[in-house]
Amino acid sequence: MIVEILEILFGGFCVGLASSVTVGPVAVLCIQRTLSKGHLSGLLSGLGIACADTIMAILAFTVYALLKSYIDEYNTIIQICGGIFVVVVGIFIFFKNPVPQIRKNRAGHSALWQDFVSMFGFTLANFVVVIPYILAFFTMFNVDLSADTAAGDVVALSRMMRNTLVLGGFLLGAVLWWFALTSLINIFRRGFRPRHMLTINHIAGIVISVLGLYTLLSVLIS
Repeated sequence: MIVEILEILFGGFCVGLASSVTVGPVAVLCIQRTLSKGHLSGLLSGLGIACADTIMAILAFTVYALLKSYIDEYNTIIQICGGIFVVVVGIFIFFKNPVPQIRKNRAGHSALWQDFVSMFGFTLANFVVVIPYILAFFTMFNVDLSADTAAGDVVALSRMMRNTLVLGGFLLGAVLWWFALTSLINIFRRGFRPRHMLTINHIAGIVISVLGLYTLLSVLIS
């Protein structure tokens, strides 16, 4: 039982972590606040992103549940498409230069709660892009997010607990990423330069592409 719970949590954790390892506009703002206002400001900004991503993970789960019969029927094709999508995203991140975005942004003076709320709202505003991205990772890691409400109260309760654990793991993975990133940036903030963001992009792009390739190879081999 404990092993199963840990496996479910780990699946959600992997999705949350993988979905967060990108250096897009929200990440640039988060890192910039860490550099200009301190670790706490950057961390609260990251927590705002993590909470918004979790809400969109719930929406992605709803889409998954509604389309479960089609997903089960075309599972192999969907996993291949998800893997290709993730590889393309990884390549895009690898070659994206965040330096112009850094120069364009200017960190203003705001309260810590405003740092959280602003990043929460900004992330939710990009739901059209983020939800398919998260859904692709759920499919890629083959995380079961089904809700069989017609199978009886016991099974439905079990499904509810499973989904709660997955989403809890997702939030944990996202929070851990933002904590680790802002902590690292804060440690080296004196010597940090915008070009270092490009290195972060390269690493994130490689990691995400490798995950996508692993999914493709595992589906094709099996």
